[in-house]
Amino acid sequence: MVSLVLKVRLILFRMTLSVLLFLLAKIVKVDDKLIIFSSFNGEAYSDNPRYLFEYLIEDEAFADFQFIWAFKSKQKIEGVRVVKFNSFAYYYYLSKAKYWVFNSKMAPYYYKRREQIYLQTWHGTPLKRLGHDLFDNGKTYYRSHLSHQQMLKSYDDDSRHWDYLISPSEFSSHAFASAFKIKQEQILEMNYPRVDYLINFNPEEILKLKKAYRLPLDKKIILHAPTWRDNSFDVKGYKFELIVDFHKWKKILGQNTIILFKPHYLISNVYQVPNDLTDFVYLMEANSDINDAYLMSDSLITDYSSVFFDYANLNRPIYFYMYDFEYYEQKLRGFYLNIPNDLPNDVITKEDDLLVKINNEDFDYERLRKFNQKFNLWNDGKACSKVVRRIFNEN
Repeated sequence: MVSLVLKVRLILFRMTLSVLLFLLAKIVKVDDKLIIFSSFNGEAYSDNPRYLFEYLIEDEAFADFQFIWAFKSKQKIEGVRVVKFNSFAYYYYLSKAKYWVFNSKMAPYYYKRREQIYLQTWHGTPLKRLGHDLFDNGKTYYRSHLSHQQMLKSYDDDSRHWDYLISPSEFSSHAFASAFKIKQEQILEMNYPRVDYLINFNPEEILKLKKAYRLPLDKKIILHAPTWRDNSFDVKGYKFELIVDFHKWKKILGQNTIILFKPHYLISNVYQVPNDLTDFVYLMEANSDINDAYLMSDSLITDYSSVFFDYANLNRPIYFYMYDFEYYEQKLRGFYLNIPNDLPNDVITKEDDLLVKINNEDFDYERLRKFNQKFNLWNDGKACSKVVRRIFNEN
C-alpha cells in the first residue's frame, strides 16, 4: 500500500513539473548566449561538462556568454551563476538557456523547445550494456525497480531530446546507436573533452595534485576504482561491498606503496579506513574529479568500470579484479567487449593472484598499445576545440 502511494505521489510530482516547464517555455524567451551545465545530475563539478566549460570560459569568443551550473549541494565557481539542481531557478534557466550540456540521463519531464540545443556528452566508453541492449530477463532494473519496458522508456524519454551525443571511438558510436536508438548524424565522433586534460597535462601538475590531496610524494600510488552493482542497493542508493583485504595488500605490497581508493559517485555507503591502515589507504571523495586520481597514480585496479578506457591514455599498468565475473557477465549486465580478449590485461578473479601480478610488475605494454589503437585512436588533446566549433560556433 505504501509503495502504491509513493508511486502515485511520484507521478503527480512529475506531472506538475511537466506542466511547470511547459508554461515556462511559453513565457521565457530563449537566450542565445546562455549555457547551462550539470554533471551527474548535479552531483559534482566534473567530467565532460566541466572541461567543456573551462575551455569556453577561457575563450574570448564567449566573453559575453552567461554560464549556469546546477548542483545538489552548495558549490562555488568564480564568476559563474550557480543554482540548486531541481530548484525553480534551475528550471527557469533550463527554459531560458540556448544550450544544455549534460553527461547522464536526465528527467523524463524536461520540456525542450526546437530552438534549444541539448548536447549529451555521456560519461564513459560503454563496457557494460546499456538501454536497448540490456537483456530482458523478466526482472526489474536498477534500484527504481523498473520493468524492461519502463527502463527502455526512461532512456527514450531523454534521448529524444538529444541534438548531439559525443562519442570517443568508432566502437562507442556503434554501441550508442544500438543502446539509445539515435541517428548516426547526431553522434559527434570527437572523443571526450575530459581526456584533453590527460593528453595535455604538465608533469609538474602531478606534484601539485599530490600535495593538494596530501598524498606521500615518495611512494608508488595504486588507484583502486571499482564500480557499483545493479543488484546491491537500499533506500539511500547503491551499496558497495568491498571484497578486498587491505591488510593483506599492505603486507604484500610493502611500505613503499599506498592505495588511493576512489568509490563510484552512485555509491551511498561510505568506506571507513581502519585506524591501522590510514598510512596505506587514502580515501578520495566519490564526487571528486577522477582525472586527478589518474594523474597521481602509477597504476589502476578496477573491475567493470569504464575508467580504464581513459586511464589507458597514460600508458600505465591496468589490472582487472573481477571476483564475480561469471555472475556479472551472465546475470547482471553483460558486455559489449569480448572479455578478456579486448581488454588491455587479463581478468583476475582471485585476490592473491592480483597482488602477485602487481608485485611482479606483470603487465604487457604491447597489449595496451594495441588496445589504444582500437579504442583511443582519436585522442589528440583537441576534443574541446572540436566540440565547441561544432556545437557553438556552427549554431
